[in-house]
Amino acid sequence: MILGRFSRRSVAFGSAGLVAGHLLQGGIVMGEDAAAHGYALGPTEGEHLILRGGNIFIKADPTQGSTGLAMGTQQVLSGVGIPIHRHFQMDEAFYVIDGSGTFILNDKPHSIGSGSSIFIPRNAWHGFQNPDRELLPLWVVAPAGLEAFFREVATRPGVPPVQRTKEQLNEIARKYATEFR
Repeated sequence: MILGRFSRRSVAFGSAGLVAGHLLQGGIVMGEDAAAHGYALGPTEGEHLILRGGNIFIKADPTQGSTGLAMGTQQVLSGVGIPIHRHFQMDEAFYVIDGSGTFILNDKPHSIGSGSSIFIPRNAWHGFQNPDRELLPLWVVAPAGLEAFFREVATRPGVPPVQRTKEQLNEIARKYATEFR
């Protein structure tokens, strides 16, 4: 009798797993109920954007049920880097998934590579240089807001990039409490 109940329970849980996997496959947008219970995404799942030739995948943000933070990955092509900037209202953290380069925090360079962790308090100037290798960091900001900036300055796959002057970029950045040097 216990064996029969265990088998039915296993089938029910297995079916639920298949349904959840199907919903997450391909970065499908989940409803409020799925976000309230959490979700798991693969490396190339999430909202896909392109910035300076590299892929950005937004993994968590207020549109997916996260009220306190935003998270994603950003591919920084070799030689491209991330210009020096600061966020007035967001703390930011990075975890380097792959690659290497130099992280600049308040004008001080730090060598980084796979497995490096970085914390940036609000108002701190920071950026990345990666002249020799591609860099793939996971970023987290609290509160959310960086993802909205990315949506405005990046493009969807297949859409040509928009060229902007530094002044135009800063005009957009200020809407998201960010500025570039």
